[in-house]
Amino acid sequence: MSSSEMNQPLSGTSVTGERTLGEQIGRALTATWDWIRRLSQIPTAFAGLIIVTIFVLMAIFGQAIAPYPYTEFNLSDTLHAPSADYWFGTDQYGRDIFSRVIVGSRNIIVMAVLSTAMGMVLGVAVGLIAGYRGGMTDELLMRLMDVMMSFPSLLLALLILSTLGPALINVIVAIAVVFTPRVARVVRSVVLGIKNQEFVDAAKVRGESTYYILTQEILPNAMGPIVVEASIRISYAILLGASLGFLGLGVQPPSPDWGLQASEGRNFILAAPWVVLFPSLAIAVLVVGVNLLADGLGQLIDVGPEAG
Repeated sequence: MSSSEMNQPLSGTSVTGERTLGEQIGRALTATWDWIRRLSQIPTAFAGLIIVTIFVLMAIFGQAIAPYPYTEFNLSDTLHAPSADYWFGTDQYGRDIFSRVIVGSRNIIVMAVLSTAMGMVLGVAVGLIAGYRGGMTDELLMRLMDVMMSFPSLLLALLILSTLGPALINVIVAIAVVFTPRVARVVRSVVLGIKNQEFVDAAKVRGESTYYILTQEILPNAMGPIVVEASIRISYAILLGASLGFLGLGVQPPSPDWGLQASEGRNFILAAPWVVLFPSLAIAVLVVGVNLLADGLGQLIDVGPEAG
């Protein structure tokens, strides 16, 4: 959506109650296909979409396509170099690295998506309330967010995990908390530019509730920046989750985790560099793909739906 369209009132256009479920699904699919079609016209964004799609398919079908069980030890083939039998080589326990990288994509993607979603929900809620209410409410919420942002992201996540303990669900919660103040500040700045527009004033005159104004008037017109922020946050979640995994605070063995794989193989980096190389390369490629896709979404939102 263009900047001008983002500023137009979106209230009163929802006819969800008048449409059948099939019509709603059809409209959603049509809109999704339209976004994909327009993304395909941006080469870098299309490349990012392909990369992300490949990793998502790996996450869904990983265990079915992995050539070996990801937990299978083969002590006769420890630290085996990449070959026709083991495409990415084996680790210090003789486990197939290719299989573990494929299956490990599920944990990293689930962690990134869920933690980003949770952080966005919390951050959007705080940003909407702070930006719309203003005054003392804004001051108190933003100072709390500033306190949270004063901690480096990794340190704050470590503090949370030291309390909750290492586990995938706890990593998701920790990253969501880390993201909340950053998302809140972005959303607050957008709300400050929207809340004094005429369609918001009209809703107040009609006697609409604060909840209605926030969710039906302001939020739909702030979705552009929120979508871009969410896509960027996913790449940060991947890096932060991999860092926590490297420190042993993420997914616990024997489940595969790219950060943990790199950590376990660092002692063999000179004799068998592939043990660290391929999990690290998977992290880098996925982050690049997400960033390319995020840039494409940003371009589409800036130039509007008629781009291309």
